[in-house]
Amino acid sequence: MLVLAQISDLHLDGTPRATERAQRVIDHLRALPGPVDALLVTGDIADHGAEAEYEEAAGLLGLRTGGPNDGGTPFPGPPSPVPPFPVLPFPVLTCPGNHDSRAPYRKALLREPAAEGPVNRAHRVGGAVVLMCDSSIPGADEGRLDEETYGWLEDTLDGLDGETPVLLAFHHPPVALHHPLPDAYQLDQPLALAALLERRPEVAGIIAGHAHTPAATVFAGRPLVIGPGVTWTLRLPWEGEGVADREAPVGLAFHILDDEQRLTTHFRVVRSPLGARAIPGRSPGDP
Repeated sequence: MLVLAQISDLHLDGTPRATERAQRVIDHLRALPGPVDALLVTGDIADHGAEAEYEEAAGLLGLRTGGPNDGGTPFPGPPSPVPPFPVLPFPVLTCPGNHDSRAPYRKALLREPAAEGPVNRAHRVGGAVVLMCDSSIPGADEGRLDEETYGWLEDTLDGLDGETPVLLAFHHPPVALHHPLPDAYQLDQPLALAALLERRPEVAGIIAGHAHTPAATVFAGRPLVIGPGVTWTLRLPWEGEGVADREAPVGLAFHILDDEQRLTTHFRVVRSPLGARAIPGRSPGDP
């Protein structure tokens, strides 16, 4: 059985509010009586894509030591075991979102040379493989898995035995969530992803972020789970006026992939011991 924690949409921007909310959920995960197998961070780690924001994220997520800290292996190498980290008791796997910028993301978060190509990583975690995909389009809020990413996915899956369970994780959901804001910026060309899934029964599910609301649905016959946002929670149309509920507690998800390749998700919130209004500053953090 594999247990994965997920946080998304930290939107770190240097303000005390954004830092406190991110630190709150990391402290909660660090203090768990039993550590999870890995933490997935599904995009919009930074709010402005600035190098200083990724430096802060690297510190919060325990990625400041040298080497390939995300534990992934870029194409064409095969997935590799995830190395231990000095700060958190579990590996941290990341992918970019539409607020992220690839060059500073690589330089300050991953400690790699700055480059503008998609940031795709494969990770072995327990008996499964997690493929963290880059669905960002530089300069746009919409999402797309580009030709390079699809090629990487096909080659990485070809390098496996066809029986190892695989989870895909990326920022933009490939379906409408019935709210006008995230639905305006969902994953483009979802039929290409559906076609890949039809050929790849080893893919057990998809994990996404972006929408700032916990949600679960089905895409191309596979479970699709959207993790909640750290910075704020999306207010649904029937829940009242205003898109962003900035007083909502920090959200996170726990995904369990069992021996039958069934994906089960539990959502949790982490409340501030100081109260919702005790932390000054605010972070825009649009999806």
